[in-house]
Amino acid sequence: MKKVLIITYYWPPSGGAGVQRWLKFAKYLPEFGWQPVILTVDPKYASYPQRDESLVKEIGPDCLVYTTKSFELYNLYKLISGKKEVPYGGFANESKESFLQKVSKFLRGNFLLPDPRKGWNKYALKKAEELIREFNIETVVTTSPPHSTQLIGLTLKKRLNIRWIADLRDPWTDIYYYHQFKHTALARSIDRCYERRVIEQADVIVSVSEDVKRIFAEKSRKPIAAKTVVIPNGYDEEDFKLKAIPAETRKIITYTGTISEAYDVDKLLEALVRLNDKLKAELLIRFVGKIPQTVEQRFRDTGLEIELVGYVDHNKSIEYLLRSDLLLLVLPKVKNNKGILTGKFFEYLAAQKPILAIGPVDGDLSKIILETNCGRIFDYTDSGGMIRFIHNVFDPENQLAKSVSTELYSRRELTRKMAGLFVAKS
Repeated sequence: MKKVLIITYYWPPSGGAGVQRWLKFAKYLPEFGWQPVILTVDPKYASYPQRDESLVKEIGPDCLVYTTKSFELYNLYKLISGKKEVPYGGFANESKESFLQKVSKFLRGNFLLPDPRKGWNKYALKKAEELIREFNIETVVTTSPPHSTQLIGLTLKKRLNIRWIADLRDPWTDIYYYHQFKHTALARSIDRCYERRVIEQADVIVSVSEDVKRIFAEKSRKPIAAKTVVIPNGYDEEDFKLKAIPAETRKIITYTGTISEAYDVDKLLEALVRLNDKLKAELLIRFVGKIPQTVEQRFRDTGLEIELVGYVDHNKSIEYLLRSDLLLLVLPKVKNNKGILTGKFFEYLAAQKPILAIGPVDGDLSKIILETNCGRIFDYTDSGGMIRFIHNVFDPENQLAKSVSTELYSRRELTRKMAGLFVAKS
């Protein structure tokens, strides 16, 4: 098969949402004539926010995986702070801002640009050049975050003139927690320069939503719309072919993934308090993933029963989705949130359970919810709408319309689209 080099920091045994995108693309690429050559960090040197050893089993037999060592400053932070986890999502997993955290954010924002995982680049760059020559590779994909990975593609383009696809899963200098790093004017300028050079010099830019595409287009001094393709995250049908799911005795509302203080849940909490007493007595709200103690307490203050599951492996997370009656999704109330299309939304979609989403009602998420009829999205202030929707979901007299076909968002179909961007030497 023709070979494509994929440079990704997140790869099994890394866990979390970031690893899923290219793990699934790599799984299905051979169906479209491409053998994935993966270049990633050696797990012994990596600073993963989460680990999921079960994902190693999903690496396909046709996938060639190469690793290199790295110099990881996040591991140094973990050692000094005595914490079990490295920071992620703008330190979303750390609720109280200590003096060490303040200093770390400042150092990260001004001396570690674009991010602390840049220590992997020199090792990855050397190995990438070896692999390109060994396998006569013409197309290279760099996927981020961490956005420092894109600088590897930038250098390879300059040195070897390969076809370079920059897959940008999240905004760069517009990510919602960017301001937390206390950048000086000089640091912001340097970071924006990195970002602009990447989007201007890549042969193809892949973004996960139309609004993220717009954000990057506005950063460039050159027109880039023609070379920018939107390929969202998706779901793998095979992940949902599970054994029989245990029955629940309660009515379950489930939220999976990270939720932080940046998420506006005021009116959701008000809606939960105002539900009728019978339903409140039957409800259980389950959080699968990371939730700060302050946010946990606010949900407990509603008087409803709350269950904290914590981080689980991917298969277990899907099992919790299938055991639910209603799936909860909250987007952070921040600038440029219209383009946020989280990977977990598509797994919610595949679970075929009603979705209650809270976020911008005119964003990319809203369009897909309307298109697939998988639930409703409400503005952060619409507690009345949330109450009515929750009651309708749990009212046996109401028959909610089934969601329409979601095949466009299957990993196989999305891989077909991605493979169409590659070129092979003649």
